[in-house]
Amino acid sequence: MSEPYTPTARTRLVREPDRAVYDRAAAYQILDEGFICHVGFVVDGQPFVIPTGYGRASDNLYIHGSAASRMLRRIDQGVPVCVTVTLLDGLVLARSIFNHSMNYRSVVVLGTAVAVEDPKEKLEALRLLSEHILPGRWAESRQPNEREVKATLVMRLPITEFSAKVRQGPPIDDAEDYGFPTWAGVIPLKLVAGTPINDPRLDPSTPVPGYAGAYSRKQVG
Repeated sequence: MSEPYTPTARTRLVREPDRAVYDRAAAYQILDEGFICHVGFVVDGQPFVIPTGYGRASDNLYIHGSAASRMLRRIDQGVPVCVTVTLLDGLVLARSIFNHSMNYRSVVVLGTAVAVEDPKEKLEALRLLSEHILPGRWAESRQPNEREVKATLVMRLPITEFSAKVRQGPPIDDAEDYGFPTWAGVIPLKLVAGTPINDPRLDPSTPVPGYAGAYSRKQVG
């Protein structure tokens, strides 16, 4: 059974509250399937939203980048952040333009991130980030050296205050529009991996690993 969660005043959905999901297990499933999060923060009154990779361990999100990154250096100063992950599942075509929509799953996490200083946790966070995107790759790649670890800033954001929102199903038209003579329904969308392309400098005898040749995002989460 998933851990119960009570939304805060900032995370309780007001518009279309029926799409709200206040459940950690459901929110974590969305986070674990996504690749990219968008990190929102403010610098001198100017809002910024930066896309970046992430990883999750238990109730913490990890993001990383160059130690010279303006985003990470700013976040490291204790600036509040808003992290968003969205998965697009389909285009919803209604009979009226007004009622067109999309099927999606999204999570918003609010809070303050802190820098990971412990070398072991930092290396483990980097492993989590790698494994989140491509399980199995970390063990077959060269591990980060001391210089690379020092040049990388890893931030930990506790998943304490969050909300999830999900839209599924067919279009919802106004009653008088159901007789309008046009096609209505859903165009499903999904992320599909193509055939791996060898690095031109790769030894031709090197086999494609299974996690690359048969990659599927649905394996994650």
